[in-house]
Formats: sequence, structure tokens, C-alpha cells
Amino acid sequence: MKIIHVDMDQFFAAVEQRDNPELKGKPIAVGHDAERGVVSTASYEARKFGVHSAQSIQVAKRLCPQLIIVEPRFQRYKEVSAELHEIFHDYTDLIEPISMDEAFLDVTENKKGIEMAVDIAREIKQRIRETTGLTASAGVSYCKFLAKIASDWRKPDGLTVIHPDRALDFIGQLKVDKIWGVGHKTAEKMHYMGIFTGADLRRCSLQHLTQEFGKMGQVFYDFARGIDNRPVVSEWERKSVSCEQTFEKDISKNADVTIHLYHTVLELIHRIEKTDFEGRTLTLKVKFGDFQQITRSITVDHILRTKDDILPLAKQLMKTVEYHSHPIRLLGLGVSNPGNGTPIGGQNTNQPQWIELELEFEPYSDIEDDKLNLQNE
Repeated sequence: MKIIHVDMDQFFAAVEQRDNPELKGKPIAVGHDAERGVVSTASYEARKFGVHSAQSIQVAKRLCPQLIIVEPRFQRYKEVSAELHEIFHDYTDLIEPISMDEAFLDVTENKKGIEMAVDIAREIKQRIRETTGLTASAGVSYCKFLAKIASDWRKPDGLTVIHPDRALDFIGQLKVDKIWGVGHKTAEKMHYMGIFTGADLRRCSLQHLTQEFGKMGQVFYDFARGIDNRPVVSEWERKSVSCEQTFEKDISKNADVTIHLYHTVLELIHRIEKTDFEGRTLTLKVKFGDFQQITRSITVDHILRTKDDILPLAKQLMKTVEYHSHPIRLLGLGVSNPGNGTPIGGQNTNQPQWIELELEFEPYSDIEDDKLNLQNE
């Protein structure tokens, strides 16, 4: 296969600097300037001060006192994203969006008959610059795992090719925290185990990795050997709908929790209607003031669609949470488990079935429809 991963450089910040020339060359962060606001994207000028995405706005402002906070314009970013996909479709219809600003392209058989994938990537980068005035980085390889890493290798405005003959050497010297799927906690665990590079990871047996990391052990074992057989999937099936909100101040009173839970249910119903999603599992997510996080899930034998369906279950889940002495910082709800009417466990009963479920939640914003859940792969 010939896979290209295209990743826009500082996308939200770049759009804001392009649309407002006064912001060019200045440290900016896109996000809501509030006590608990979070940085969505930081410009490269801001990153020099240690500002980065998912960071608290307040922390970012302390790191960079001259930081300019720009309120996000998600509709504008969607418009630019649509322009990018028009360019992609000139080369292939096998496009797998990961978010508004990045996607995988399978160009093994491409519309223009270009033999070398690197030539297609170079042409796409040039057209993005000419059409949008923005820069993108691209990675080219024979699988998604390596194409993704390659696109991050020479940011910004980079183009990196990882040839099959050089893949194992490349992976061998790669730090494990650069491997797709290795988050902060997993990297810490690997370091404790003496695994610091891809070569170290390759020396671990499959049995040992699955013992330590469960199902991801097989993934890490394969990645260390340059194996990734996942195809580029152009047809995406939604697996869940969710929403969450972070409060300006922690809440612990029954009345406050009830009101916010009610409004979260209404927001969830709005998203369910907007996406025409059908699911039977409701998941409650609670993050406390000390950042401890819990989830509670319940599955029923009917579609969760209306307030009468969801609100009683949400209240039932919330009763299992002790928040009076442990104030809540964030509250989220999600619906998942599209199926044929039989709850998880195979029993078709009117009694709710309690299950453990991992669900990716999205904040209250229109961006929710564009950030695709990687769990669907």
C-alpha cells in the first residue's frame, strides 16, 4: 500500500493568523479565556514559551505573559477543512479523516496515475498552500502507523518518507513515547520496564507485552516490527454520541448537580437528534476537583432517544457518585452501543445491565461532529 498522512500545521492558530494579519508572528492560543479554559491550538510563536494544546489557559498565560487568546471559530475551521478535502478527492476517494485538520489517504491506485506517493504528497502540500495560504506536513509510507509518525517528523511544512527497507531501522531508534497509542502513563510504565526505544520494544516477547498491556500488547508488538494491516477506511460508522462540560467552579450541592445534569441530558438529546444516532448504553463521566475521574454505564433493551429515556437513567447513575465531600469539576454523558435490541450480555430483559465502558467524550461545541473517535478503528 501507499499511504499518505496529511496533518495541518497549528491549524486553528494558522487560520486565525491568516484571517487576521495583525496576529501574524505573535504568540496566540485558540481557546476560551476563562478560569478553566483550555488551549485548543497554540501558534509556534507561543510554543517557544512552553504553551501547548490541552493546557490550561491560565497556565499558558503565566508561561507567556504576552499571549493573545483567540476565541475559536469552529464554523470557519470546518469551511477550511472542506477545502482540504476537495483537494484530497482530486487524487483518491480512499480518505480517512481523523479530525478537521488531518487525514489518511490511500493513493495505491490514484486518480492521476502518479507512480510515486511522495510526488502526490508534494503536490497536495503545494495545492494546500496555494488554495488556503496554510502549510501542511505530510508523511508517506506503506502503512498508517509509519505514515502518521512520518508526518510529525519534520514539522512544520515537512515531508518525510519511510521506505519499507528502512522501516525497522527507523522504528528501532524511535522513542517509545512517539509510537502511536503510547500515552504518558504507558510511556512511564515502559520506561520502568526498561523500554525506551522501538528496538527495546522489539526485544520484548508477545506474551510479556500482552501480560503488561492487554490487547494493546499485540499492537505494540506489531508496531515494533513495522506491521500495521489496518486499511484506510473512507466510510466511518459512528459508534457513540457524547458531550461534556467543565464548570467554572466545582459543584457539590444536590441542586447544582441536578440542574447541570438536566442541561447535559438536553445537550446530549440535541446531538442524538442531529446525528440520528441509535444507542442503548448510557455512560456518565465525572471528573472531580482533584482530577480523579470515574465513569458509570448502564445498558437497556431499547433505544435511548428522548429525555424520558435518558434523564431517569442519568439520575440513577449519578446516585452512585459521592460528590458532597468530593466536588465535581466536569460532567459528561454519552450514548453508545448501537445494536439489534439485545443488550450487552445477550439477555433481552427490561432490567438495566451494568457494564464497564470506555467512551470518548466531547465538549459543548460544534466541533464534536468533526472529531472522529479513534476507537472506531
